[in-house]
Amino acid sequence: MVTYIITIALVLVWCYLLWVTHRAKLQFWHFLIGSMGLFIILMMLVQPVMTEPLARAVAALAGLFGDLTDTFVPYFKYGILFVESAQGAITLQIDFECSGIIEIMAFISLLVFYRVYSISERIVVGVAGILYIMMANALRIIVICEMIHYLGTDVYYMAHTIVGRIVFYAFSIVLYFYVFTKPQIIRMKIGKFNYGDH
Repeated sequence: MVTYIITIALVLVWCYLLWVTHRAKLQFWHFLIGSMGLFIILMMLVQPVMTEPLARAVAALAGLFGDLTDTFVPYFKYGILFVESAQGAITLQIDFECSGIIEIMAFISLLVFYRVYSISERIVVGVAGILYIMMANALRIIVICEMIHYLGTDVYYMAHTIVGRIVFYAFSIVLYFYVFTKPQIIRMKIGKFNYGDH
């Protein structure tokens, strides 16, 4: 009960701050407060419900490759991957951190308040971005599993903490460039000059 009251109070304060920054035409602060507030709200309300289904979906996507190559076995119903190597076997559980829920919530929060796109464009870009993040995360899991399968269980830490993150963040940089940076540059106007005209 207390959690609901705190959540409602935070949402009301957030809405009020959005209204004030919009009325005052403080676009940067409107974007910042809107994105941060929406991220917190999504993490409080959506994340507990969506983490497990998302973890299962990522396990199923990565598991398709595991089934094709016979290098690891997916148990997508439980969000688990079983990887065998010459040194032994290891079980990977796709949990909160590995589900990609944080990255998806951050992407959605930024996109909702990114005024370069129309509302319909934001919906299309949002859906495509979510699918892209899920695929990038599945590829990260595949890289981790393949490294463990071929190099042994000793490389788990390096595969998960270093290589897997580099792979995922490289894909994230590409996504953020094409969704946020490039459209901003193309639609930027400086006086009578418009990048979109060239």
